[in-house]
Amino acid sequence: MRVVMIGTGYVGLVSGTCFADFGHEVTCIDRDTSKIDTLNRGEIPIHEPGLAALVATNRQQGRLTFTTSLDAVRDADAVFFAVGTPSRRGDGHADLSHVYAAARQVAPLLTAATVIVTKSTVPIGTGDEVERILRELRPDITAPVVSNPEFLREGAAIQDFKHPDRIVVGTSDERARQIMSDLYRPLYLNASPILFTDRRTAELIKYAANSFLATKITFINEIADLCEQVGANVQQVARGIGLDNRIGAKFLHAGPGYGGSCFPKDTLALIKTAQDFGTPLRIVETVVSVNDQRKRAMARKVTSALGGSVRGKTIAVLGLTFKPNTDDMREAPSLALVTALLDMGAQVRAYDPAGMEHARVLLPNIAYCDGPYSAATGAHALALVTEWEQFRALDFARLKTVMAQPVFIDLKNVYQPSDVTEFGFSYESVGRPAQD
Repeated sequence: MRVVMIGTGYVGLVSGTCFADFGHEVTCIDRDTSKIDTLNRGEIPIHEPGLAALVATNRQQGRLTFTTSLDAVRDADAVFFAVGTPSRRGDGHADLSHVYAAARQVAPLLTAATVIVTKSTVPIGTGDEVERILRELRPDITAPVVSNPEFLREGAAIQDFKHPDRIVVGTSDERARQIMSDLYRPLYLNASPILFTDRRTAELIKYAANSFLATKITFINEIADLCEQVGANVQQVARGIGLDNRIGAKFLHAGPGYGGSCFPKDTLALIKTAQDFGTPLRIVETVVSVNDQRKRAMARKVTSALGGSVRGKTIAVLGLTFKPNTDDMREAPSLALVTALLDMGAQVRAYDPAGMEHARVLLPNIAYCDGPYSAATGAHALALVTEWEQFRALDFARLKTVMAQPVFIDLKNVYQPSDVTEFGFSYESVGRPAQD
């Protein structure tokens, strides 16, 4: 089938490449000339394991092309909108200007056989407005508008696309339903369930899923705070409740709070939508508030580990991105942590395997290092913020020789206390006793 992907950001690039790998003919379109030039040089503008090789293979075999031209829309079976929907400045609603602009741009080129698919995360009713725009500009055709939300985890996006838990398709149009089934047919051998719903239900599923996962994270983080006060172990609590298959073990890992491109903006957008319809979501509102407070509170944990003050001291930070295996700094807990430490008078040295280029723009007043031991040199404390694999087997004997003071704050509970304290370190983690 002939597929057009409008937008070559994270979702558009991964989705378009995976569709091409299924055997479809995919054209990825972006108005950013520099991004298209980068992709046509074989360079990938995002950090996603395995994506560069997959792009190269499908470009070489002629199934994947990148362009700024909309010409491919004329012959497309399906045109996907995979443009950004960030939080709108001022009110927190999703900014849908790029979605509506895409609808206006493709409208003159559509045929009666084309299906429009919204892949971007959009609030309930967005598909209705896209349909209205298309009918206004092209009253001569009826192009069905489908909601097909993405559920890709950064760092595991290719695996998620090719082996999904579910594929959600929102449409009441039989022809659109058939085209979507054909697009995803290569997954049938994996028995991936396709859930067909109406369009508004599909739009809500994405927001509800992300808000529920954010709630699980925030819940276990608050339980971790209680564990610290009563001497319990949050990891054992999480295992104890996670073994209940009604709850599940995923997203029950205590830490410095959630970040990234999805949870922060999607929870906020859902809150705003619910308020607009007069049905406020108090649980989600609390989740957002608690998470914001938690990210700022991590600096107090570092300060406490150093006796109540970090003024004039050097703090080493390992990991800046919101999660490992990505270069994404959006809403990363490290931003609030580092900013607070600087405000308290500390100096910060940091290392991240992939995110430092983006971090330099957001955190210009810290020292960026070429490795964990370089970052730790002269530091009075070391804080592990993102659980990259290369941070899971640190040489604590070596760290002790280069640090000014042996203090280790493990904000992701990567280590057991005894693994660190046996080298003479003072050790702090999240929701666990200081000793095993």
